[in-house]
Amino acid sequence: MSTGTGADSAPGHISTTTTAARTAAPASRNSMFSSLRIRNYRLFATGQVVSNTGTWMQRIAQDWLVLSLTGSASAVGITIALQFLPMLMFGLYGGVLADRLPKRPLLLATQSAMGLTGVALAVLTLAGQVQVWHVYLAAFLLGLITVVDNPARQTFVPEMVGKDQVANAVSLNSANFQSARLVGPAIAGVLITAVGSGWAFLLNGLSFAAPIAGLLLMRTAELHPVEPRPRAKGQLREGLQYVAGRPELIWPIALVGFIGTFGFNFPIWLSAFVSDVFHGDAGTYGLFNTLIAAGSLAGALLAARRGHSRLRLLVTAAVLFSVLLLVTAFAPGFWLFAALLVPIGVFGLTVNVTANSSVQMATDPEMRGRVMALYMMVFTGGTPVGAPLLGWITDTYGARVGMAAGGLISLAASAAIAVVLARVGNLRLRVDRRGVAFVPSVRHRELVKVA
Repeated sequence: MSTGTGADSAPGHISTTTTAARTAAPASRNSMFSSLRIRNYRLFATGQVVSNTGTWMQRIAQDWLVLSLTGSASAVGITIALQFLPMLMFGLYGGVLADRLPKRPLLLATQSAMGLTGVALAVLTLAGQVQVWHVYLAAFLLGLITVVDNPARQTFVPEMVGKDQVANAVSLNSANFQSARLVGPAIAGVLITAVGSGWAFLLNGLSFAAPIAGLLLMRTAELHPVEPRPRAKGQLREGLQYVAGRPELIWPIALVGFIGTFGFNFPIWLSAFVSDVFHGDAGTYGLFNTLIAAGSLAGALLAARRGHSRLRLLVTAAVLFSVLLLVTAFAPGFWLFAALLVPIGVFGLTVNVTANSSVQMATDPEMRGRVMALYMMVFTGGTPVGAPLLGWITDTYGARVGMAAGGLISLAASAAIAVVLARVGNLRLRVDRRGVAFVPSVRHRELVKVA
C-alpha cells in the first residue's frame, strides 16, 4: 500500500471508523461552503458556474436539434456516444498530460478551445446550414478537448484548496454544475422555442470567457502546486498498475463505470418520454432536466455538508438510484414521473460525488491525473457503448423499457460490487427491524478488540 494519501482509504476499513474519514475530519467540521473562503477557488467556481450554464444550454439545444432533424432517439444516442468516444479511446493519455503539465495554463488552452467549438456550431445553425453530421463533428471535437480538460480540472481542485478541503470542494463543484443545470435547460427551452437552437450555442461559446478570466486573475503564489511528472516511458502502464493494486480505487471506479454507461442516459430517455409518451415540446424536455438538476443540487449540497466520503454510502446510493430508475420507468402519469426525477437526481449525484472524492483522497498526488483520467474514462467513456445500445432499445421497445433496462443493469452491478466491497472490508449483511445494512463481521470485531 502507498505511504502517502493513497493509504487513506484501505478497503479493510469500509466501516464507520475508516482512516479516510479521519483524514477528512477537518473538512467535515467546516461549513457547507468552506472552500469558497479561498480566493482562487472562488474565482474558479464563479467562472465555472457561468460556463456550466452555457454547457447545459448547448446540451439541451444539441439533443433537441438532433431529434428535430432526425426524429430518432438513436441519433441522440449517437451524438452522445461521439462526444464521449474520445474519452474511451484517449482518456488515459489525457491523464498522463495532466500529470506532466502545469494545470492552470493547460486549462486556459482547453477552455478556450471549448468556447470556439460552441461558436462554430452557432454560426452554422444561425446561418441555416447545420446538418446532423455537423453536430456529430462538433460533439466529437468537444470530446477530444474534454480528454485533457477533465483530468486537468479534477486535479487542479486540490492545488487550489489544499488536502483538507478536497471533499468539500469536489461537492461544491458538483453543486456548481447542478446549479447551472437548473438554469441552463430552462433558458435553452425558452431560446429554442422563441428563436432557435443557434442562440443557445452562441451563448455557450461566449460563456467560456468567464472561466478564462477567473484563471487569469488567480494568485499563483496561493496555489498548492504538485511538481509535474517528467516525461518518461511506461507512465500509462504505471497508472493502471497503481489502480489495479488498490481495491479502494478499483471497485468505486468499476461501480461508476456501470452507472455511467447504463444509468446516466437521460438525454435518450427524457427526449423519448417527451416525444412518444407525454407528447410534449422543448419546454417539457427542459423541465425534466431541471427537475433532475434540482435533486442533483440537493445531493451535492448534502455531500458538501458531510465533508467526507464512505464506500458504504456509495453503494447504498447506487442501489437506490438504480431502483428509482426502474420505478420511474413505469410511472403511470406525467406528474408522478416528473416528481420521481428529483430523488433520481439526489442519489445519482451522491454516487458521483462520493466516488470522486473517495478516489481523489485515496490517491497519491503525483498519480492523481492518471487515476482521475481513468475514473472519467470509465464513468463517461462507456457512453459510446451504453448510449447507442439503450437508444436502440428505446427506439425498438419504447421509452419505458429503455429506461428500465438501464436501471436493471445498474442495479445488478451495484449489488454485485456491494457484495465484493463487503467481503473486502470484512462486513456482513444484517437484516432486522432496523432495516438492511452491512455491519462489521464477528471476526472483524474480535480482531479490533485484540488490537
